Amino acid sequence: MKRRNFIKLSASASVVGLTPFQLQAALKSFVPFANCPDISNRKLVLINLAGANDGLNTIIPLNQYDIYSNLRPTIKVPESGTNKYITLDTSLPSNQQIGLNPALTGFKSLYDNDLLHIMQSVGYPSQNKSHFKSTDLYLSGNDGNSLLNGGDTGWIGRFMEQYYADSILEPFPLAVEIGSNKTSLGFHAEEAHGLSLNITGQDPAGFYSVLNGLGGARPTNIPDSDYGKQLEFINDTDNLSNTYAQSISNAFNSGKNDENYPDTDISNQLKTVARLISGDLGSKVYMVRLSGFDTHNAQVQGAGNVIGRHHDLLTELSGAIEAFTKDLENQNLADDVVGITFSEFGRKAAENGNFGTDHGEIAPMFMFGKPVAGGVSGTNPDLTEATNSNNFQIQTVQYDYRQTFATLLQDFLGAEDSIINTTFFNHTINDSFTNLKLDNILKDEFKLDSACFGGALSTTTNESIDKRWLVYPNPFRDSVNISGIDNGNTTLNYKIYNSSGVLIISDTGTITNGKLTLNLFHLSRGVYIFEIYAGGNKETHKTIKI
Repeated sequence: MKRRNFIKLSASASVVGLTPFQLQAALKSFVPFANCPDISNRKLVLINLAGANDGLNTIIPLNQYDIYSNLRPTIKVPESGTNKYITLDTSLPSNQQIGLNPALTGFKSLYDNDLLHIMQSVGYPSQNKSHFKSTDLYLSGNDGNSLLNGGDTGWIGRFMEQYYADSILEPFPLAVEIGSNKTSLGFHAEEAHGLSLNITGQDPAGFYSVLNGLGGARPTNIPDSDYGKQLEFINDTDNLSNTYAQSISNAFNSGKNDENYPDTDISNQLKTVARLISGDLGSKVYMVRLSGFDTHNAQVQGAGNVIGRHHDLLTELSGAIEAFTKDLENQNLADDVVGITFSEFGRKAAENGNFGTDHGEIAPMFMFGKPVAGGVSGTNPDLTEATNSNNFQIQTVQYDYRQTFATLLQDFLGAEDSIINTTFFNHTINDSFTNLKLDNILKDEFKLDSACFGGALSTTTNESIDKRWLVYPNPFRDSVNISGIDNGNTTLNYKIYNSSGVLIISDTGTITNGKLTLNLFHLSRGVYIFEIYAGGNKETHKTIKI
């Protein structure tokens, strides 16, 4: 089964007879370059290994096994016996010889079938070893040197807001989160909020009914105060969630699974993702979460016995990813999906005396899926770096985590350079991550040619994404604000179009206290296009009234 086929424009199809929404769908399916593949259904699946995964007991550096054993005399993965490490690939050079944790039998199978790529020593400059801060850095697209990419927004949200601009107003969330009760910072965009929907702890089949039953009657008298504004925002968010939830319930009910999954939490999360993809949910990014990797103690259950909490977590992870990959392949969905793991940091090279490990700096990443080129990037970390003088830390970062994501955002999803640079930029070395991409993580047949890179997947505009105005809140109910970066403006010309492209308002407003507030209570619910004219430039913003 291939993905949804939008209405095609052809000699036998009359454009005049299409509704605006049918026309939009038809245009989305049109490929502007004859030699470019249809990438409209490509998706990323992110797996957060929360707590900081111990990379050295996940992939063991066989060329330095003696040093490794000395650093970890009681928790090391043994080289013999029932629970010895799994040799990954004897054809690799010595400095890439890896032993997989014995729990990772599924990873070994994926690697042997050219479906797994391992990234060594992933991190970022000036590693912060606080769980909360480092997680925020990973999700906001920053490093330990600055928050210049934006500390209050997430790189995924910024990317989706710009690249999938048309889909922001579709009746499905651009992203779906499972596995954590908190909505991730990673999906918070500059201008549009509610781009993701968290379905943790819910039955996706009845998610819409669950949400509808919780809301109760909408307050009719909302006070003109900070409290009233907060209440209004909550109500608007609930309305948007109901819209998204219906699409999730419909996709889940029409989708299926075609593989047996282990009975674990992370398996159930990925099983749900596979079913939503099978049911043709339009979401572009999924994020799931496996917690428990903060293994300060009881990482293994006893001296010389690798079985323990870390082994259990890797068993769950490996089994879930293997089943998920098979499920997509069985349903002919595998061409469109790449998965990737990430962890906020790694663990020290030396054990801590409590059968565990303390906070470190680097950690491996695992990419999987049919489009992924099997192999290993980077060499085994140099264990001689870890000494008493540096608290047994391995500090050499071979790959910035953003290099991996930038490669996928461009070479797999097709975003042009400007989109990547506004998603995140390497301010530490003042260089674009488009110049730091990885050439060997995607199979050639799935890697896009540069001629196929595009800006926002929009059928209405090719304007610059470097916007100087915000239109918020988005979605809005009664009023909307327009605020600019350049506070020197005192008046603003603007036009508002409805979803059919009909001009309904053309006016000039006065900017007061840095913003122009428009009372639009009289407009009906729906999609609206704002055109803002200032300084000889025009910006287009899409909003939704609920």
